[in-house]
Amino acid sequence: MTAFILLLPLLAMQFTDEVAWDLADFDVAGTLLFGSGLTYELIARKAGNIAYRAAIGVALTAALLLVWMNLAVGIIGNEENPANLMYFGVLAVGIIGALIARFRPHGMARALFAMALAQTLVAVMALIAGLGYPCSGPLELAVLNGFFVALFVGSAWLFRRAAKKMKNGDCA
Repeated sequence: MTAFILLLPLLAMQFTDEVAWDLADFDVAGTLLFGSGLTYELIARKAGNIAYRAAIGVALTAALLLVWMNLAVGIIGNEENPANLMYFGVLAVGIIGALIARFRPHGMARALFAMALAQTLVAVMALIAGLGYPCSGPLELAVLNGFFVALFVGSAWLFRRAAKKMKNGDCA
């Protein structure tokens, strides 16, 4: 699957100069895609709960998109804007929270709510400080960050559902 997805930019490079990837871009993209897929398989395999698997899928997709967008074009300004490094703090909150929770659904819900809060704080700081302007206006920052907050909250909600189902002894 990773190889197929990486064929898309390779194909696009044949038709436009807008897509100009080098070997390092393909390496990073391949590592991100393969790593996300492998992580999903390892964690979701142990879960018999559909809500838990969906929550992991949403969380990993959100994290992958956050990293990919930051590396490709940046969210605050362009990809070279150091303010974008704050988003790696959002990911750190999630990773540390998941480890503390030992991937149990109730703790994972808290970790994802914390990620949503961290994402919101990054957006508020960027908006108040006028970071990224003129490349990223206030509306763009609010919409993009709101998208990620919604994904993190959605994942947290799915984890809460998974926790309730596990508490009730329901495996599906």
